[in-house]
Amino acid sequence: MRVVRVVRFGGPEVLVTGEAPDPVAGQGQVVVDVAVAGMTFVETRIRQGTDPWHAKPRLPYIPGGLVAGRVGAVGAGVDPRWRGRRVLAGTGETGGFAERAAVAERDLFRVPDGLGLPEATALYSDGATAQGLAERAGLHPGEWVLVEAAAGGVGSLLVQLARAAGARVIAAARGGRKLALARELGAEVAVDYTAPEWTARVREATGGTGADLVFDGVGGRIGREAFAVTARGAGSRCTARPAATPRSSTRTRRGGAAWR
Repeated sequence: MRVVRVVRFGGPEVLVTGEAPDPVAGQGQVVVDVAVAGMTFVETRIRQGTDPWHAKPRLPYIPGGLVAGRVGAVGAGVDPRWRGRRVLAGTGETGGFAERAAVAERDLFRVPDGLGLPEATALYSDGATAQGLAERAGLHPGEWVLVEAAAGGVGSLLVQLARAAGARVIAAARGGRKLALARELGAEVAVDYTAPEWTARVREATGGTGADLVFDGVGGRIGREAFAVTARGAGSRCTARPAATPRSSTRTRRGGAAWR
């Protein structure tokens, strides 16, 4: 089968096509005929050799931690009804840039009819994060929700989830193109958080009270400024993402914070 390997650490130019033996479904495994292979930002850092949170893979290696396609074969102990189904599956940290990939049955997710495989792949990581945060936060109709990095993967989904819950969304992002996208997705107000006194616009939009809920996907100075415009007495549940670390959730109230 055809594969793509990383032959040295660096940019996209280190990806080289080649051949490899077809995988065989072992005990508890299936083989997926890969239609879409996903790659996250963290995986690009691993490819560059600059990610501080993962050991460098032994070169050469096949990148791609997520695949989507149809199950072509099932191994011993696997429900045979998986065969032919459209699925999304994690491969671990590597192995997805190939025509076929062997994955564990426990890592399979059935892709619903009507949802394209590229869309399912794109939604898998950021979608799960956004959905989990929205559920944990407990969005309420009519409340003001401030979403930082509102045009990013998680932020753009949070804008839509908050709007669907009946909340009034203030989107904070950088630049006119991103702000326009946030408005298209349902944000009632869009502010550029690189502009001086951007928090004044947040207060103005909320009638001076500030946001009832903040999703902070930026941290640092912007995160601190967003915390300062949280409505007094309201809960602020945030995504805190220091540089190069996974997202995590927090629940914060003015005067104190409980980090999770």
